Amino acid sequence: MKSLIHSVLLALVVIGSFAANCQAEKIYELRKYTAHQGKLDDLLTRFRDHTCELFTKHGMTNLAYFVPYENDKNQLVYFLSFPSREARDQSFKEFVNDPAWKSAFAKSREDGPLVEKVESVFLTETDFSPKEGFKSADDARLFELRTYTATPGHLSNLDARFRDHTIELFEKHGITNIAYFHLMPDQEGAEKTLVYLIAHKSIMDRGVSFKAFGQDPAWQAARKASEENAGGSLTEKGGVNFEFLVPTDFSPVK
Repeated sequence: MKSLIHSVLLALVVIGSFAANCQAEKIYELRKYTAHQGKLDDLLTRFRDHTCELFTKHGMTNLAYFVPYENDKNQLVYFLSFPSREARDQSFKEFVNDPAWKSAFAKSREDGPLVEKVESVFLTETDFSPKEGFKSADDARLFELRTYTATPGHLSNLDARFRDHTIELFEKHGITNIAYFHLMPDQEGAEKTLVYLIAHKSIMDRGVSFKAFGQDPAWQAARKASEENAGGSLTEKGGVNFEFLVPTDFSPVK
């Protein structure tokens, strides 16, 4: 009997460990498409009418689709998620070989190709990323995609400041935390990059929120302490970049 109980407990431990590992393998992909001049509307139509549905068919999770607030580069920016990197590769392989996609792709290009450039980066969630961050709100929002480049050896310090102070202070001042990511280990700059997505009620509210955040004594104290502990700034000079994004009409998150 003891042997049977031991075997059952061991099996449960193995199953639990396997489930945890599977969950930990979940990955995200941030993709940016630059459309040829005059082709962005056609690209959006192809996603709206075909691509998003076919992504779902082949096991990809559509999370959010955006265009830049001032879209002078004719871009589409979007997030997908997958159970693993291997699942992602298999899904895309099936997708590009799907006759429905081949047909939609060919038809959309009858007057010339739509996409000039495709950029892609693979991400994993940080331990402080909201568990259900990719969800819609009742009112329209402006999104902000921010990328921080940490000073050498200080990504963990930057993470700690966000985990212990920044994200709570963002919420205090009306900034909605959507998701926080690290680059997967095989991505260039993985050892020093934090990528995150936040949301605001409007561009005007964004300015008010960040001004109040920057002047908050709690933020000023947290920043000072973190920089004293690290011996200087946690981000490289010019290492804070951001872009404002507006959800498309077919984006699951708005």
